Amino acid sequence: MDKPATNSLKFYCGRRWKFAQTAPILLTMTQFAHQTITAAQDPDHIETLPPKTITDPKSKPKTQKPSMYKVFLLNDDYTPMEFVVLVLESFFNKSREEATRIMMHVHRKGMGLCGVYTFEVAETKVSQVMAAAQQAQHPLQCMMEKE
Repeated sequence: MDKPATNSLKFYCGRRWKFAQTAPILLTMTQFAHQTITAAQDPDHIETLPPKTITDPKSKPKTQKPSMYKVFLLNDDYTPMEFVVLVLESFFNKSREEATRIMMHVHRKGMGLCGVYTFEVAETKVSQVMAAAQQAQHPLQCMMEKE
């Protein structure tokens, strides 16, 4: 193994440790970060990298708000009102009073708004409601549409 000099830098190259001579000057952290040892070419060669480009912190990339989707329950003549209230409480986190109000709106008007969510959440809620209705053997329908 090579003998290290007093002002050397130790690094691992292949199967053994190598030592590269360093200049006896103090580097700032920025200068040190821009230097790399190119062991493949010459273990004693220190290559200086160009400084990194710093982007303007005031110019942030523009992000759009996600599209929102309304989730509706549709009226039918066979699903019990209590099941609709249970669905609204379970999947849409509505209170008993609010769930009853929405259920009566669905019963009178034919459809009622359960909530407004992002696409993935709305899709999940629709599938949960449809699965629960199918499991309970009720024809309750749920749909979503873009706001």
